[in-house]
Amino acid sequence: MFKDSSAFSGYSVDDIDAAKAFYGDTLGLKVTENPAGLGLELATGGKVFLYPKHGHQPATFTVLNFPVDDLDAAVDSLTGKGVAMERYDGFEQDGRGVAAPAPGPRIAWFKDPAGNILSVMQG
Repeated sequence: MFKDSSAFSGYSVDDIDAAKAFYGDTLGLKVTENPAGLGLELATGGKVFLYPKHGHQPATFTVLNFPVDDLDAAVDSLTGKGVAMERYDGFEQDGRGVAAPAPGPRIAWFKDPAGNILSVMQG
């Protein structure tokens, strides 16, 4: 029934202007505006919809993962733009916030301005 649907993900933010600047300028994604919120276009052709929500509560789990070829360069680029890497109990992370869980890819987490959790991982 849904195998041919153009499904997309969505999550809330508390400040559309801050989200637009972060996702567009800091992360370099294509961002489109519409009356209901923001659309993000991903390299895979996937789309994410960000919508303003009064009383927004940030997601407590990773809402968007960015696989990259060079995790160290991606973390350096993000931190160079003022993005802080998150630290979590239960994960051994190096001084830059990079974890290498086994099994699993090398990964580092960060938050958008609304506090939603994103990750960059060695793809």
